[in-house]
Amino acid sequence: MKKLFKLLFAVTAFGFLNPCVFGQENSVELLKSSINVFLDCRCDINYIREEIPYINYVRDVKEAQVYVRVTSQNTASGGEQYTVAFQGLQEFTGMNDTLNYVSYPDETVSITRATQARILKAGLMRFVAHTPIVREIQITHTGTIKSEEVIDKWNNWVFQLQTSPSFNAEESYKTLNLRNSVSISKVTPDIKLEIDFYNNYNRQKYITGSVENIYVRKSESASMLFVKSIGEHWSAGFRAGLGANSQSNQNLYGSFMPAIEYDLFPYSEATHRQMRILYSAGYQYNDYIDTTIYNLMNEQRLRQELSLGYMIQEKWGSINVSLSGNTYLHDLSKNSVDAYVYVRLRLLKGLSLSLSANGAYINDRLNQRKGTLTEAERLLRLKQQATSFEIGGSVGLNYTFGSIYNNVVNPRFDRL
Repeated sequence: MKKLFKLLFAVTAFGFLNPCVFGQENSVELLKSSINVFLDCRCDINYIREEIPYINYVRDVKEAQVYVRVTSQNTASGGEQYTVAFQGLQEFTGMNDTLNYVSYPDETVSITRATQARILKAGLMRFVAHTPIVREIQITHTGTIKSEEVIDKWNNWVFQLQTSPSFNAEESYKTLNLRNSVSISKVTPDIKLEIDFYNNYNRQKYITGSVENIYVRKSESASMLFVKSIGEHWSAGFRAGLGANSQSNQNLYGSFMPAIEYDLFPYSEATHRQMRILYSAGYQYNDYIDTTIYNLMNEQRLRQELSLGYMIQEKWGSINVSLSGNTYLHDLSKNSVDAYVYVRLRLLKGLSLSLSANGAYINDRLNQRKGTLTEAERLLRLKQQATSFEIGGSVGLNYTFGSIYNNVVNPRFDRL
């Protein structure tokens, strides 16, 4: 009897350590015949692997038979529109597809990732259907679908209210920060209207014995954007703004800037590639808190701006480039140029490189406050400081090697 128990224990233990003994070997062999997928997505990859276990997730795009790219852009309602592009590689070359879905602003992460998984399942099915794994797939639906006309009582208007007060205190220091905003928008295929109100109040108190020093930085603004679609490549509209900002020496400012934009690629491809040229010109008014370096307390000026933007996302990586220039028409020497570049490249198997750089030449701060700054104004950034340039940059290098497959999910000891 003891020998029998020992034998049963040995078989059971061996079974736990070797799942193939209990019928998993056929499953593993079947999975080897499935498709290799490279998923280019900022998503919950562990959840995706659990929901779609019948494909092989490879770490190198060169090993993939299907390349899946997921991109997104904000919608007028505060949600996001996701574009999922499926590109067939190797024997599936030429089998391409693109699916879209929209998340709502009140959706939880759980709902969004579940929808994302369903879209991925639907798009991958045409590739899975050409493999032996298809016999393991069963397609169902959740219930009866009724055809109904969608009635929008808000007529595409979306309202968003936000407040974010924060407070921090210790024996010698206290700070209060209040941020409030109201956003109103209406977006259709033909027009885009956005109205925003913003308020920020920051109060800092430093206590040294019986002496208290209080510093306040505040700003308020109201802005409006209106854009009218003119086909798949052109659009026209304007930006308008009104506000005040203690840091930039503006007691009151206002602007109205009509603009026109051309996109070399159709707007329908905006999540994958863009090449946009935007020109705007208009009126700007400033009433200052303190006298400026040009000995003015207020002024009215005409200015113009030209912006170029390029973005592309492909299986080899992505590139984002923007360049903009501003100048005042009364004095063309009062100008500025801003540039930003971000590049992410997959160089070799398992090796990727990311680069970012930004820079600005600044010679158009008509609002610059006259005189020198106090130590508190400089250190606490209470007042805008004079500068002729701003630069920044970063570089990142990542290399991984080992098995080309990455199918296993094990959440143990993950940070929560």
